[in-house]
Amino acid sequence: MGYKTEKETAIFAVIQAAKLCQQVCQEIPPALAKQDKSPVTVADFGSQAIICKALKEVFPDTSIVGEEDAQELRQDINQDTVAKITHYVQNIIPNATSNDILDWIDYGNGTITNRFWTLDPIDGTKGFLRQDQYAIALALIEDGEVKLGILGCPALSLNDGEKGLIFVAVKGEGSYKMTLTGKNATKLQVVSNDDISRLRFVEGVEANHGNQEKQNAIAKAVGITSDSIRVDSQAKYGIVAAGEAALYLRLPSPKYPDYRENIWDHAAGSIVVEEAGGKVTDMTGKPLEFATANKMNDNRGVVVSNGLIHDLVIKALNN
Repeated sequence: MGYKTEKETAIFAVIQAAKLCQQVCQEIPPALAKQDKSPVTVADFGSQAIICKALKEVFPDTSIVGEEDAQELRQDINQDTVAKITHYVQNIIPNATSNDILDWIDYGNGTITNRFWTLDPIDGTKGFLRQDQYAIALALIEDGEVKLGILGCPALSLNDGEKGLIFVAVKGEGSYKMTLTGKNATKLQVVSNDDISRLRFVEGVEANHGNQEKQNAIAKAVGITSDSIRVDSQAKYGIVAAGEAALYLRLPSPKYPDYRENIWDHAAGSIVVEEAGGKVTDMTGKPLEFATANKMNDNRGVVVSNGLIHDLVIKALNN
């Protein structure tokens, strides 16, 4: 149990952030436009503030590499947005001030070191805006390896339980799911059914986030005949880890052939699947690289499987 304190702190932080996200989701605000034009809401900023505060209080010397920063929020024209963020954060942390919150958000401007957290405060923002699937994704990377991963999925329900789940994995200790209260932990195991025709395949909702035509062709090539299930965010990793799908593919979009994935979009999910017995690589079979840059520059695409069909998928991709 070498990461007991890290795990407890991370779960606490994600539970708090999930409460904020659920509150915001009930009153979906207008999306803001970041410079890259992807939507971001007050929930992204509020979630990052809450998580970064919790992490820094316990691990002040550990860098945090997060998706958001408060630079644009500090401009006068965004004071209405800051007020909204402050309102929601104060529902969780009553004594928080706007300046505190902006500073907490910027705790996520850390750099990659030999030990750092990487955070996506809302992975799947478009899913969040649709009041569909999204994930709060937090991972601890140490000496080049993901050691701990937490996925908070407030809108996800699996076949055996209630809506709202947290997935937790520590290197060498297995992968678990629990409720959003942090209770009822159940160990996860990827599907081991040899009848591939009965297995399911998940992919992203947004067509430009992958190559859906090729993804479906590869799934069929390895014996998965049912139509894909399209899900936003790293919730897809949780679905594979829980044994409710055998394959998740995210192949480079023909529209953006030079795109490289962000580390915070896959780090937490990867360990959740691997600790449940699955396998995660890029489309050439290389392990995903999380510890050299914010982008996975040496990887192309992502392949997530129950492990049993992984070699078949890689072979089909490279034929």
